[in-house]
Amino acid sequence: MNLYGYVRVSDASQNEARQLISMAEQGVPAKNVFIDKQSGKDFERKAYQALLRRLKVGDCVMLSSLDRLGRDYTAILEQWRVITKEKGADIVVLDMPLLDTREKNHDLTGRLICDIVLALLSYCAQKEREHIRTRQAQGIAAAKQRGVSFGRPGGTLTDNFPDIMRRWQQKEITPAQAIALSGVSKTSFYRKVAELCPKEP
Repeated sequence: MNLYGYVRVSDASQNEARQLISMAEQGVPAKNVFIDKQSGKDFERKAYQALLRRLKVGDCVMLSSLDRLGRDYTAILEQWRVITKEKGADIVVLDMPLLDTREKNHDLTGRLICDIVLALLSYCAQKEREHIRTRQAQGIAAAKQRGVSFGRPGGTLTDNFPDIMRRWQQKEITPAQAIALSGVSKTSFYRKVAELCPKEP
């Protein structure tokens, strides 16, 4: 049985040190730690794909948290199936002990609990995405009523600002990247965010 670790940060500017410490504490050899520095929006990542090719029956993959695997929970469920069913390997999510497929949890109750937790996380993530989209749409409508303009002229927001804001909120891109993509100043960016997603009373 080989012990592997998978570490991911959203971009090269972020530090993976905390995750690496967690891997070392679990006894994962440094040579068996696979690191990606890119968004978790999909699984087309060089290190992750290399890890999949390396996995054999009985191996174990350590994750510091489930969102290091990815952010699309539908895709996470599929990758979980690939690793545990197709590859015959185990997964351990360090900050969520219920997500541990090793032998001690291979009984019917353990598998059921693991499946329920994964399904619940998937449901909550989907509802959160729907909630964000609804609030964005409401915020945009309210902003337009107040005369907030959208579009490039005059340094105003780009038309895809709602999507940029969503990616920033879900930590797929950094604040600096979101501001650059929006084509406005830092102050304007955060002001527009506040206008489009006002705090709930």
